[in-house]
Amino acid sequence: MFALFTSRALSTRVRSLALSRGAGLSPRRFLPAVVGATALASLVATACWGTVAWGLDKGKKPSDESKGNSTLASASGKSDVSRSSKGASTSTASSHNLPQVEFINQQMRQGWAAHSLTASATATDGEWCRRLFLDLLGRLPKVEELDKFLADKSADRKRKLVDQLLGDDYVEDYARNWTTIWTNTLIGRTGGTERRTMINREGMQQALRSAFQRNLTYDKLVYNLVSAQGVGRPGEKNYNGYVNYLVGNLTDNAVEGTAKSAQIFLGMQIRCTQCHNHPFNEWKQNQFWEMNAFFRQTKGKLLSDRRNREEKVNSELTNSDFMGEDRNPSEAVLFYELRNGLTKAAYPVFVDGTKLSTDSGYIKDVDRRTKLAELIIHSDYMPQAMANRMWSHFLGYGFTKPIDDMGPHNPPTHPELVTYLGAEFKKASFDVKQLIRWITLSEPYSLSSRFTEKNKTDDPTLGEKPMFSHFYLRQMRAEELYQSLLTATEADKSRGGYEGHEKTKNEWLQQFSTAFGTDEGDETTTFNGTIPQVLMMMNGELTKNAVGADKGTFLHSVASNSRLNNAAKIDYLFAAGLSRTPTSMEIDRANSLARSQGAMGALQDVWWAILNSNEFILNH
Repeated sequence: MFALFTSRALSTRVRSLALSRGAGLSPRRFLPAVVGATALASLVATACWGTVAWGLDKGKKPSDESKGNSTLASASGKSDVSRSSKGASTSTASSHNLPQVEFINQQMRQGWAAHSLTASATATDGEWCRRLFLDLLGRLPKVEELDKFLADKSADRKRKLVDQLLGDDYVEDYARNWTTIWTNTLIGRTGGTERRTMINREGMQQALRSAFQRNLTYDKLVYNLVSAQGVGRPGEKNYNGYVNYLVGNLTDNAVEGTAKSAQIFLGMQIRCTQCHNHPFNEWKQNQFWEMNAFFRQTKGKLLSDRRNREEKVNSELTNSDFMGEDRNPSEAVLFYELRNGLTKAAYPVFVDGTKLSTDSGYIKDVDRRTKLAELIIHSDYMPQAMANRMWSHFLGYGFTKPIDDMGPHNPPTHPELVTYLGAEFKKASFDVKQLIRWITLSEPYSLSSRFTEKNKTDDPTLGEKPMFSHFYLRQMRAEELYQSLLTATEADKSRGGYEGHEKTKNEWLQQFSTAFGTDEGDETTTFNGTIPQVLMMMNGELTKNAVGADKGTFLHSVASNSRLNNAAKIDYLFAAGLSRTPTSMEIDRANSLARSQGAMGALQDVWWAILNSNEFILNH
């Protein structure tokens, strides 16, 4: 799955070294001399004591005991709520009085029956709460938030938590997370960070953040992105942050802007059809250029103040008359070449065959890009593409693979369901929070990530189509890890305003992201279990700060909390990082550390090990 699960013999050696104070080594300082991916990945996989590799045990459950006595921790640590990893239930999931949830559940069960699959047990409340916070807010739940949910024994507690996270109390967390997700979708992780770029990342984020704070409906968001005109830098006259989506995609007559708009908003991959008919689907070369004709009135211009070029680089997106490639603006045509050398003409035609009332290139006659925005938001493609995208975000896989390549050539796993969700999303006036509510309260989202003999074949990593009979493991996004580390160590309380926080986060993220500089804006990331990620988690600045014991740090506040006995302090660390209580094996190892190096040293090493465990980094 990741490079985290390798070389058991080496990992045993690393673990024993890391836990050996006699050798003068501490796991939070230990850096192996061998820096191969295997050695580093093995160190993290075992996390100093071997926390559970969720789902990788072929259905075997970890030990869930919480018994045992020692000098530092024991099962006698009292708590008002139980965070035990026990509690998975096989009971039928509730529809929460939502017909959309009931339809999802019915479709899923029909699919399981058709493929002779038995769904996994229901995830524990702690597991479900952790994944909901990660997916919805981009961070782990705070201990207080987790305990509040676990203390609620009402039948509708999940519905209440979803409603709360989608409500006013969490609007800033919600807007921050979805601003990050959509900024990366629209302009990439590196968009706006290059020298002399036309994209203003801050401007893009500001526009999106405002949209998510107000819960702007999805059709209006798409309309704003496709039709935007103005200046991309905040604070400038005619500022419109939405222009940053297209302004960097207008080279070569907006070929990339055409491809990305179809891909993101319509779920269609038409990029390769600019040169030839698609070899595997029904999209034809003429459709690409007919779509491209909508962008030919669009112009991007780089603005700069030569007295202070670095600080004043800016860009503007405008519409102007398109004269046509034959210089006849009343019927403004563009030409493209077939593979046999023949030249063809193209005018604006939407992918469903809808033509404009005129082919004129004059703005006074028709604003082509605005018309395109209207055609997109009134099409059936857009809501289905969004339903597929959101399902993929919360369940790990969409109904199609890839999620933005929909059509008869790539049939969805659940065709009736994706059609239904698209229609219901449209009926709900494109309210994204409603779509989120239906998905997160559904039965497949509530299932355990531990697969069994009766559903182990439901494994998309082996090329199988996802049937969602268990929750699919996936690694946290880099942004989720960053925010979760801040939340778990309570460092988010002293991070200042949004702009300063985003600047610091973006600087941290750059260590993992590289832009290829291609026309398609391709990027790569090393945040996928490789050496840079492992080194960062072992010895990076965030981790060093997280395990620091100086006055005012998270660990100091836990260690000096007179209301917590030693057992409760260990419990608190496990709740903060893993949303559960420690097992008896983990308690024994914590006590062994305490006997050899004292309570604070043990707390530091326990916390370091939690943060470097596969259980911490995985959304399960």
